[in-house]
Amino acid sequence: MSQASTSGLPTPRIESAGLDGWLVRLFSTIDEANLAWLGALARRCEAAFGEALVDLVPSYTTLLVVFDPLRLSPEAARRRLADLLADLLANPAPEQEAGAGELHELLTWYDPSVGPDLERVARRTEMSREAVIECHAGQEYRVFALGFAPGFAFMGLLDRRLEVPRLDTPRQRVPVNSVAIAGRQTAAYPAVSPGGWNLLGRTTARLFDRDREGFSLLRVGDRVRFVPVDRATFERHGGDATPMEARPLEAGI
Repeated sequence: MSQASTSGLPTPRIESAGLDGWLVRLFSTIDEANLAWLGALARRCEAAFGEALVDLVPSYTTLLVVFDPLRLSPEAARRRLADLLADLLANPAPEQEAGAGELHELLTWYDPSVGPDLERVARRTEMSREAVIECHAGQEYRVFALGFAPGFAFMGLLDRRLEVPRLDTPRQRVPVNSVAIAGRQTAAYPAVSPGGWNLLGRTTARLFDRDREGFSLLRVGDRVRFVPVDRATFERHGGDATPMEARPLEAGI
């Protein structure tokens, strides 16, 4: 694993990801400051790889670089990455390049009928339901990565007061737009799917749209605020207030 250097700069490691990919591991811990470095490296890759670049997949601490091996050999791609990293570390100013990211305000109805774990999270954290809502909605989150399902954005970092583990037994069916937390992350489900995160409520946002460029509403580096609204406002903006069935958690993945 890569470690942070004593100078505060990342110490990257390039790892094989198959015949057409290299994984650049910049950090070993999750931190919002990582986004600036990952974004700066991604932009350099776009310029340096040109038409040989197939995809860039940023995550909390890594950047996966997928290239066309018919245009660029794996060895040449690795050398190009090494040169980019050397230049990035020799001229470190990623915070000036990263930009603030687009701000999204997601209207959210926090209620046990659509957020069946809200009361349990309140008990576990020894907070009132209102305090949990205020705490979750009271800060701005950054999108660290996209994955699990199209449009599913991993966001953080959650206030430590709300840090709770995933469910022991995940649900087989989590409704679309469910707002959830797990560990120090938060997210909203873009489609009906299995899931083991703690559900607090539901948003009106259309997180995944096949007619949207890039499909996903949220992109890595974007900023997100969850805005509490009442049921009437939630429904007026197209929210689905259908309650989840009160039933034991189902086995799932």
